[in-house]
Amino acid sequence: MTADETPAAAAFDVQPVMERQTRVTPHLPLLILMTLVMLIDGYDVFMLGKIAPAMAADFGEPVTGLTLVFILQQAGLAVGSFVVGPLSDRYGRKTVVLICVAVFGLLTLAPIWARTLTEVALMRGVAGLFLAGIIPNAAAMLTEFAPPHRRAAFVAIAFTGYTAGGAGSALVAIWLLDSHGWESAFLIGGIVPLLLVPLFALATDETLQFRIRRNPRDPAIRRTLQKLDPALDLSGVDQFRFGSLADEDRAPRPGDALSVFRDGRAPMTAMLWAAFFVALGVIALLGAWMATFFYQLAGVPLSRWAAYSLLSFAGGVTGTTSIGFMMDRFGRSRVLITLFIVDAVALALIGLLPFGSAPFIAALIVWGYCQAGGQAGINVICAQAYPTSIRASGVGWAFGAGRVGGIVLPALGGAMLAAEASLSQVFFVVACGPLLVAAALVGIHITMARVSPRV
Repeated sequence: MTADETPAAAAFDVQPVMERQTRVTPHLPLLILMTLVMLIDGYDVFMLGKIAPAMAADFGEPVTGLTLVFILQQAGLAVGSFVVGPLSDRYGRKTVVLICVAVFGLLTLAPIWARTLTEVALMRGVAGLFLAGIIPNAAAMLTEFAPPHRRAAFVAIAFTGYTAGGAGSALVAIWLLDSHGWESAFLIGGIVPLLLVPLFALATDETLQFRIRRNPRDPAIRRTLQKLDPALDLSGVDQFRFGSLADEDRAPRPGDALSVFRDGRAPMTAMLWAAFFVALGVIALLGAWMATFFYQLAGVPLSRWAAYSLLSFAGGVTGTTSIGFMMDRFGRSRVLITLFIVDAVALALIGLLPFGSAPFIAALIVWGYCQAGGQAGINVICAQAYPTSIRASGVGWAFGAGRVGGIVLPALGGAMLAAEASLSQVFFVVACGPLLVAAALVGIHITMARVSPRV
């Protein structure tokens, strides 16, 4: 029998090596670089809102003239979430990340030379397609590389970068907008990702699961395994597999995104989509209207709200950073269901308590913690819900549902203002969102127990 005819059963199973690893050090370059990529991704997604008035004035348009820019960017993010995931499952996470980072970097630089806001809108729409490709690939790569007891923590840490990127865009606007114009925000958002491309290309590897599926005799697999476990004896091994032969036979075809509904996954996928639709929709709703709610319904000046909003951001960073460790320690579903219930209570209290009081500040911080930590947590659950051959598709499509929620639910804010609802009524309605997510998480927990993700 020739080497090419080695039976699959004789191939070395990599899965036990991955499952028993405890060392974090070999994965730190990926974690650090992916967190930086997520940071600039979050920066590029959120910077537009921070510089909109300056852009509109420079183009001689009212701020409402940027409506098309916002709409096309959101549409690009939604479409990209559905498209990029299946491509990543088929052609590799690292390859798609590099393409996405390079292209959205170039497209972020391009508006500096735009002559009209329509040109800016078209560029941001296309950029959105590639910006949307980072989150599902970050979740997939970190889930597939991280030690089992640190998977949730790795994904959550990377999402801290995304949250910090949104805050970073505000700091750039504060420091550079007056002295260097709105173009400075696009310059940073374009150059930084282009600098990260060669670093990411040189310092990270494609996931073992993908490489084994592409070429089970790839000699780079041996080198990666021995980096993870220097004591591993691979003498005489020239072929690898991931998991049992039965798992390989049952695994979905790479990039077959419709497999998120097959093999008993349909109920789980439907509830994940519902959770993402509501969770990201509520985030978009509050992001668009929260300052206006307090200004119009409670007479709170916008500048005063902006100062207090930093407290919720501090809570959000803490939540995103710590949620992964809590999930790894106390269990995914238990922690998240509790978090979203507390989120609902905090939102209701924000609408009831006197603005600026100590209890109000506490509720604001708790809300920031629960909202950001909860979103990071359902990202983790989604990444672990699907087998590697459709993992990026599963995460990407769930985020696509969430992007649709981000377009639909903000209309509720305008409707409540038009109906002249009180501040407490508004926040009671919004608080129903986290309760719906908690209910969906109960269903996700039950259905996930019946479906093996075969990580």
